Amino acid sequence: MPASLLVTAALFVVAGVLHFVIPRTYVAIMPSWLPSWLPSPLTLVYVSGVFEALGGVGLLLPATRLAAAIGLIVLLAAVFPANVEMLRQAQERDASALFIAACWIRLPLQPLLIWWVWRVARAGHDLSR
Repeated sequence: MPASLLVTAALFVVAGVLHFVIPRTYVAIMPSWLPSWLPSPLTLVYVSGVFEALGGVGLLLPATRLAAAIGLIVLLAAVFPANVEMLRQAQERDASALFIAACWIRLPLQPLLIWWVWRVARAGHDLSR
């Protein structure tokens, strides 16, 4: 199994677990414009954490690797507004220039991470045959 696949899987498992360890951090960046018919922000944090961790584990299993990658890609796209909200809040509260720069850098990293998940999943899939 390629190291890149193991590292990517671990990243998502750890990130998913963090949704349960520090949920308030994630609730705080939930966009306020989310429709009221959605579950509460805390529930969304927990659900996304479960799927993030499951996606990470799914990357490790050849039978679920591509499905897990697709699920993680959908999840990464779905949480992108939270990254924008984090930036908006940082600017609004006049956070440090370094933190604001990190928030700006994170935005283009999301599509790069989507590409990376697909790439390592496909490479791991091809190598597992």
